[in-house]
Amino acid sequence: MMNTGPSAVKPLVASTLAGIVCLLSPLAIAQTAPAATSPQQQVVVAPDAALPPLTRKVLVPFRATYSVARNGSPAGVASMQVVDLGGGRWRLDLGIRGTQGLAGLAGLNLQQSTVFERVGDAFRPISQATIKHLMMSNKRITGTYDWLRNSAQWTGDVSSKRRAPVVLQAGDMNALLVNLAVVRDADAGKPLQYRVVDNGRARLQTFTTSAAKEVVTVGDLSYDAWRVSRTNAGSDGMDAWVSDNVPTPVRILQNDSDTGTLELLLTDYKGPAK
Repeated sequence: MMNTGPSAVKPLVASTLAGIVCLLSPLAIAQTAPAATSPQQQVVVAPDAALPPLTRKVLVPFRATYSVARNGSPAGVASMQVVDLGGGRWRLDLGIRGTQGLAGLAGLNLQQSTVFERVGDAFRPISQATIKHLMMSNKRITGTYDWLRNSAQWTGDVSSKRRAPVVLQAGDMNALLVNLAVVRDADAGKPLQYRVVDNGRARLQTFTTSAAKEVVTVGDLSYDAWRVSRTNAGSDGMDAWVSDNVPTPVRILQNDSDTGTLELLLTDYKGPAK
């Protein structure tokens, strides 16, 4: 019988991950005062753990590790985590580090961090930081979302035309938070739409969800997952596979004009303490 949830996932073996988790620099975690949840507050999801259906619908702290391929070749490791900062605020971190092949030689290192708050069912960004290193290119960008003035603005390595404030609307997210939104919202054949305000511009992102679940295989593990595909991406596309009992995508396929095609496959997952 096919195992489709985090019950199929082995315990985290070692914290080898870069940014997404452990390699986040002071820039990437600036504006995020509280530290990550301590190990004593988390437990590894055991193979025989019984989880209720649609766990992904509930925002919970977690830490996930992924293998990474770039343009079809093994490239490195990645990590994604959600940390409960208290007071209604959360932090989502994502990091990718190249350790193999051309990605390793190029020193691929992508780090993103977003502080956000839960407003009803919406994820509302407060601040974000991005570090991107590839070959001789280094980019550092920070953004602030001022919901009292309904304005967002970016500083750092952004072009002059994207330094002007962007008007915010209710429900706006940034690109990193879309990873959580599709996990929350995916359902058979369901169209999804998000207004994404990021890096000095606002864009409407539309997605479609597969009519039936697809099998995602990672080593000796497998998941039944909805495939969520962006339909208006142009050259920067995104596909995410969502399994009912995992609060993070089990597979992500991302096209980026700078880094090429990146594929992330979930290998380890640590959920909240019961």
